[in-house]
Amino acid sequence: MASLNMKMKKRDNYGAEPDKKKLAMAGIRHQLLLLLRRRHRLFPLVSAFSGCLLLLLLFSLSFPPVIHRSPLGRKNQVAVESKLLVPVLLDKTSQTGRYLLIATSGGLNQQRTGIIDAVVAAYILNATLVIPKLDQNSYWKDISNFEEIFDADWFISHLSKDVKIIKELPKGEESRLIGLQSIRVPRKCTPSCYLQRVLPLLKKKHVVQLSKFDYRLANQLDTELQKLRCRVNYHAVRYTQTINKMGQILVDRMRTKAKHFVALHLRFEPDMLAFSGCYYGGGQKERLELGAMRRRWKTLHAANPDKVREHGRCPLTPEEIGLMLRGLGFGREVHLYVASGEVYGGDATLAPLRALFPNLHTKETLTSKKELAPFARFSSRMAALDFIVCDESDAFVTNNNGNMARILAGRRRYMGHKVTIRPNAKKLHKIFTNRHNMTWDEFSTKVRKYQTGFMGEPDEMKAGEGEFHENPTSCICGKKKANEQLKEDEHDSWPWEYSDIGNVPMATRSGLDHQSEVDHQN
Repeated sequence: MASLNMKMKKRDNYGAEPDKKKLAMAGIRHQLLLLLRRRHRLFPLVSAFSGCLLLLLLFSLSFPPVIHRSPLGRKNQVAVESKLLVPVLLDKTSQTGRYLLIATSGGLNQQRTGIIDAVVAAYILNATLVIPKLDQNSYWKDISNFEEIFDADWFISHLSKDVKIIKELPKGEESRLIGLQSIRVPRKCTPSCYLQRVLPLLKKKHVVQLSKFDYRLANQLDTELQKLRCRVNYHAVRYTQTINKMGQILVDRMRTKAKHFVALHLRFEPDMLAFSGCYYGGGQKERLELGAMRRRWKTLHAANPDKVREHGRCPLTPEEIGLMLRGLGFGREVHLYVASGEVYGGDATLAPLRALFPNLHTKETLTSKKELAPFARFSSRMAALDFIVCDESDAFVTNNNGNMARILAGRRRYMGHKVTIRPNAKKLHKIFTNRHNMTWDEFSTKVRKYQTGFMGEPDEMKAGEGEFHENPTSCICGKKKANEQLKEDEHDSWPWEYSDIGNVPMATRSGLDHQSEVDHQN
């Protein structure tokens, strides 16, 4: 008992057992004391670390960032062949010392592709673009310049936030044209291709001219560059007031004949047929005439006409186009505008189409010679008039897959998926050659079947399919509701429901078989 009392007194003398919080605080004080004692060793390390940070800051400030804010929006980089990203510089100060000249190639719509891509190429190269030069030496021998076809002032002002564009080189730079050599970039040249092949020369010479400029830019580009393409094609490139006025007169005169009309782009000119390598049933006369034309193209190799047609690479004849449209359900009361140049064989070639569609119109039948005189001598201006009427039509049909057909197909998708009919030539060839061995009902059923997916429906082409000019996916908002509606309408009589979308009159089921057979016999 005494020993227990002694222990209790001892605890009372020294207080209660040590508190845990107090022990922790004591530990912290101990560590701080150790740090203070070692401060002479810690200070050099902190100083060295701070010095490195300061040097890095000074080094970064001495070099400005290489990516500048541009009018193209959020993204300032473009994909290249290696799938790396190359910064696109849009420095207006560098643009003033670099000038890009463009010489386009081919017919009007082929040249249009060059004009569109010229703007994008100038953007990639940070160059000032001089208004492109149109091809005056092609098959059509049209001497028109850019300002006689397109509204140059609108073109320059509408794209001013993207690329600086001028009508001609400044006087101080004209001397650089002496001895200027044109260069040609490869087809489908990527942005990195331009930076590697053209930019060094542009920095050295300050003025560079690219020749034969058609399809010289890659199909797949960064989304923002694709949107620039759309701004150029669908908004900046527009025809002169004179051409637009005449084009609208043609549209209005078609509307007076029928509230709704179909436009057919018929490529059946002699040069087109010669270049296709196909045979169209004209006998020895055709073989000699087209054969002589084919020899003009050194790169055009002899082909087996039957094989070419089997693969769907031949333009449909006027008669075949007429049969396809009647098979789809378009009635003979439809008013058809035919956009074309000189048709090989003339009226005799058009006769089967006229028998199927008596209400057939052209630029020449809708106007007087006096009205058409300012345009008639210039193939590009005549092509521009056809372009306007086809663009305004309720349904657009083509017999080929040429430049105008692709550009209009893309434009009509962009403008709200307007009805656009492209022949499935490979499949249709089988029933055209065997049409005399089947009833009209069998023929029309197969036409409708084979044309599914070739009628301009939303999303009939997946993103990235085809040329960008015919499938500008990057610039088109989703059409989910339109897709759902079309899917609901896909049943046996879909062509008649489909006509409601474009408001184009089509034949009714009753009487179609008999009347079509009579037309076919004629």
